Amino acid sequence: MNKQQFNQGLLKFISSASDPFHAVASMVEMLQTAGYEALEESSAWTLKKGGRYFTTRNGSSLVAFSMGKSDLVSDGLRMAGAHTDSPCLKVKPQPEISRNGYLQLGVEVYGGALYGPWFDRDLSLSGRVEYEDADGKLSSCLINLMKPIAVIPSLAIHLDREANQNKSINAQHELVPLLMGLKKGETFSFNEFLLEQVKQLPGSEGAQKILSHELCFYDTQPPALVGLQEQFIASARLDNLLSCYVCLQSLLTAKSDNFSLVICNDHEEVGSTSTSGADGTFLRSVLERILALSSAGKTTTEKFERMIRHSIFLSVDNAHGVHPNYADKHDANHGPVLNHGPVLKINTNQRYASNSRTSALFKSLCEKEKVPVQTFVVRNDMACGSTIGPVTAASLGVDTVDLGVPTFAMHSIRELAGADDAFDLSKVIKRYFLDKTE
Repeated sequence: MNKQQFNQGLLKFISSASDPFHAVASMVEMLQTAGYEALEESSAWTLKKGGRYFTTRNGSSLVAFSMGKSDLVSDGLRMAGAHTDSPCLKVKPQPEISRNGYLQLGVEVYGGALYGPWFDRDLSLSGRVEYEDADGKLSSCLINLMKPIAVIPSLAIHLDREANQNKSINAQHELVPLLMGLKKGETFSFNEFLLEQVKQLPGSEGAQKILSHELCFYDTQPPALVGLQEQFIASARLDNLLSCYVCLQSLLTAKSDNFSLVICNDHEEVGSTSTSGADGTFLRSVLERILALSSAGKTTTEKFERMIRHSIFLSVDNAHGVHPNYADKHDANHGPVLNHGPVLKINTNQRYASNSRTSALFKSLCEKEKVPVQTFVVRNDMACGSTIGPVTAASLGVDTVDLGVPTFAMHSIRELAGADDAFDLSKVIKRYFLDKTE
């Protein structure tokens, strides 16, 4: 696969992955096409040497792994992780707002979103819907309206002459999508609207009542290669669907004989504390089951700890590229540039989990693939974000390195990355899966 093919696949994936549920559904499709076998967490597992498997939790997190052909306890696993969620606007349970002759939907801000870019965008809805059929059976389905159904119009400059000076946005009052005009006395039920949409989906024709939903607004503008020489990728949800795609493609193309694993967690943007988040039990549960089914004799705490001590975890999440208009926001010696290679993320206060050993491993992998590597350290007078890296490192005790591709406009409705960087990082992570564990 060359860079052009890789990037086209990336754009297609992000376009399909309008929310964490659709992201996992798209990854499941890729895994099944590659011959990976689905495992249900609620069922007994049978694992074979050399087998390739995946399982999901909550429909929004996924673990895919390949069984090695050597000893898991003495060789450990090569693991990589990313997250499926992105900052967005989620529809509230009772969202209908009728005022001044218009219908709007109340939303809750998910994660640390940049508010401004959400204005004047063609918005659609996608996510998961829970419903009841005529027999009272509870079912769920994924829904994606795909077409623009809403917009959040800006206030005209004539009505706010200070709009370009220190503008603040009240998320409760001003970040409310507009759906339609209402005639006098006209009412609208969002659940009834949803029900009609659900009934049109194959397999959901018998839906009778909407019970709940997790729905995200998203920008309908598709991902694109932009710039005079198409050097950049512009898209929603680059943080962190780009990393999900990089990790998964690296696993699929490596076809390694090592024990290899990719996890894509939900809820990173809100702290990772959930059943499907990195601060939950998902990864540990899968690892314990793999160990139990691959090692001869009784699984013990000692065996688990020995396995972890021989394992490595890559936390793959986008990094802040140095913005030419705001270069002073970066430490002068640590300003990653788009299309100049993946970024090693370091924070002495443990907001990132990289240490000298894991940093050296990542640099050596980059050297083997002749891929340049950059370093990001936040300014001392600015707060540092975090990733699933420290959470996973702390919960498992696994040596971890935080890395990613440099990005502009992180947490905007449309972000920017380099067209070279994701492909280069995929080569490095593929090499990581192929190299013998140490």
